[in-house]
Amino acid sequence: MQWYVLRVAANKEMQVRDALLRRVQEAGLGHIIGRIEVPTEQIKRVKGGKQTILRRKLYPGYVFMEMEPTPEGKVPEEAWYLIKSTSGVADFIGTEGIPTPMRDTEVAKMLAEVSRPEEAPSIKVEFKKGDAIKIREGAFENFEGVVDSIDTERGIVKVIVTVFGRSTPLDIEYWQIEKI
Repeated sequence: MQWYVLRVAANKEMQVRDALLRRVQEAGLGHIIGRIEVPTEQIKRVKGGKQTILRRKLYPGYVFMEMEPTPEGKVPEEAWYLIKSTSGVADFIGTEGIPTPMRDTEVAKMLAEVSRPEEAPSIKVEFKKGDAIKIREGAFENFEGVVDSIDTERGIVKVIVTVFGRSTPLDIEYWQIEKI
């Protein structure tokens, strides 16, 4: 079997995957269509002191599926109609109606992301030390400063701002600031 990329409606990846898995089983096409995956990662968000864990899709708008092509490299007809008639499915990635199989390196990378153990989620902070920022919320709203340090465990960014002509360090949650 080879891996193919299916373009789907935005924010419908999981629903399309579940529908395809159910329809493949009902139609008895398990010998043609194998695994169907939507690679995700866990992200921890800290807002107002509360932590929430979100699942973020690594490839929004795409579903990966393993399938046995015909000798000409096309999708078998019974699988084609099952896939195309599934709600939310747009088309395969490929040219002239023939889906292009993924390269082995791409498949290995995608499968590594799918089979990665569920580690403790990390906070995605898009700042680094020395970045110029603007505070967009809180007591120091609209103040500008520079990132001094980042505590990714708690989601706190230490920012140096100038208040009354003096450099003042502030501990601010990462979501309260934006890059300039």
